[in-house]
Amino acid sequence: MTPRPRTPLSRRERPAKPALTRAGIVATAVAVLRAEGLEKVTMRRLAQELDTGPASLYVYVANTAELHAAVLDELLGEVDLNQAESVGDWRERLAGVLTSYTRMLFQHPALARSALTARPTGEHSLRLLERLLALLAEGDVPPAQAAFGVDVLLQFATATAAEHATRAQFADAAADWDALTNALHEVSERTHPHVHALAASLLAGSPEERMSWSLRMLINGIATTPVPDTTTDSPHP
Repeated sequence: MTPRPRTPLSRRERPAKPALTRAGIVATAVAVLRAEGLEKVTMRRLAQELDTGPASLYVYVANTAELHAAVLDELLGEVDLNQAESVGDWRERLAGVLTSYTRMLFQHPALARSALTARPTGEHSLRLLERLLALLAEGDVPPAQAAFGVDVLLQFATATAAEHATRAQFADAAADWDALTNALHEVSERTHPHVHALAASLLAGSPEERMSWSLRMLINGIATTPVPDTTTDSPHP
């Protein structure tokens, strides 16, 4: 028998691809981040994952920077905004939220560095901002100081995570710390009296203890430091 010619499969008979959405694109980007790191979260890679062309994605996300900001916003949903709600004063709970934020960034080193310049504006970012401002208001921090201070707190927490992520990449980080320890202990009391006197204190404390102290210091400073008159200043870029 002569074999029958195969009937071409109509395009209309193929399973329909899910419609592209911004939420779907961001969810795919988060999945790629968790599996392979932020470096792989590119428009071209997402287009492959979503079985479409890169140009199609730009309808929903302007560029890679905006994509990374959206990924950051999605992961901000993992931050514990209700740190020990009934335990400790507002300062401790504020420090707890910021510590949770930093720990989230610790899990994604490249994202921690990207977060230094990313400007997420999604719902999770706004909820984090609202929670921080609410805790500052609970402590009777004047509104203008809270508005300035929350930016400083987030910058510090982000920079701490980025520094940790960067150091973790280098195998000789321990050797660098040993070199610093030796340098401080061997410094001359005659030429560097203050460094010599405080050598042990300069090296004291675990990273967690230092971060906790730094957050308390910043929070106390925000609560007591008036902001300059901003009535004539230009908007923040």
